[in-house]
Amino acid sequence: MLLKNVRILDPARNIDTVGDWEVGTVRRTVRNLNVIDGTGKIVIPSPIDLHAHFREGLNKPAGLAETISTGSCAAIRGGFATVVTMPNTFPAPVDTPDAVRWQMNAPRHPFAKLRVLPSACCTKGRAGKECADLEALAAAGAVAFTDDGNMVENDAVMEDVMRRAAALGIVVMDHAVYDNKKLPDAEVEAVARDIALCAKTGCRLHIQHVSCAGSVELIRDAQKRGLPVSAEATPHHVFFSADDIPSPPHANWKMNPPLATRADVEALCQGIIDGVISCFATDHAPHTAEEKMHESPPNGVIGLETAFPAVLEALYFPKLMTMEKIIKKMRDNPAAILRIAPPEGTFTIDLDSEWTVEPDKFKSMARNTPFEGKVFKGRIGV
Repeated sequence: MLLKNVRILDPARNIDTVGDWEVGTVRRTVRNLNVIDGTGKIVIPSPIDLHAHFREGLNKPAGLAETISTGSCAAIRGGFATVVTMPNTFPAPVDTPDAVRWQMNAPRHPFAKLRVLPSACCTKGRAGKECADLEALAAAGAVAFTDDGNMVENDAVMEDVMRRAAALGIVVMDHAVYDNKKLPDAEVEAVARDIALCAKTGCRLHIQHVSCAGSVELIRDAQKRGLPVSAEATPHHVFFSADDIPSPPHANWKMNPPLATRADVEALCQGIIDGVISCFATDHAPHTAEEKMHESPPNGVIGLETAFPAVLEALYFPKLMTMEKIIKKMRDNPAAILRIAPPEGTFTIDLDSEWTVEPDKFKSMARNTPFEGKVFKGRIGV
């Protein structure tokens, strides 16, 4: 396939031009060459998702809400080339070298050419009581340490984790929300604790799914002091506030941290624009319909297939951020946080094409999205 008159944008290579772009293998004969007018379309570098749950672990049980194969297909549908998987897998978490290696090499769809980079647990069993064998996990290929879904609340254990991670040069990513407190204190106090340990240990710290204005200010201050602190925002925390939750609330809007106030969302967006929030990450958290219908449904929403359009609508179309800066937050900054080379892939998005979010058409096995029925501008793919 050959796209004519398409905008080709790669800020890292100082490329911003209009021209022709080959998609797949182009057979240069009149009979086989499929030529499409690319006016209004843009070819951009494929992003990295620092934070996704694919659920599948060694000796997977039946009834998972997602597998590495289906999650990979969902990621590619969303334009991603690289995904960092979280270690809260089933039936056991990623706290052994074998589990790390399995994540990297797990069976997947033959056309799902996605780079899967596993994070590994900070603590044994994600129980928060004893540091995992970080050295062995790093040697097996773990690119980050996190107990995501749980915060390592014990200060001494977290300090041990961060000292050992610092020696390895690997980032610690924390789900910075105390279980026994209410927002915003649960998040703000957790972020303050993590930053204090960062200053004490010199460990590179990445705060996951920031949602509160107070957290943004703490991170801003830490960065001004020269501390190695980065942070992410999810598209759903940027796009929605608590005011958007329907009444009665549906479990597909239940997440941790929960949606915050409109003032918090505005502060979060300002932190993104200012550069305090380093990147976007989906926190793709699939659950089955049965799980979400439970009397006490689990937290989490999916986001791989809606992430880029949601960011565009929240920040690009209102002219709050340029496409170049969005690309940096979705590819270059995540690569820098992980200390890896950015992926080589690209994807195409039609900025003029509108589409409606229909979960039944997702590549993900899960359907738990608050974006259902939302009309987005910007269709990924040719």
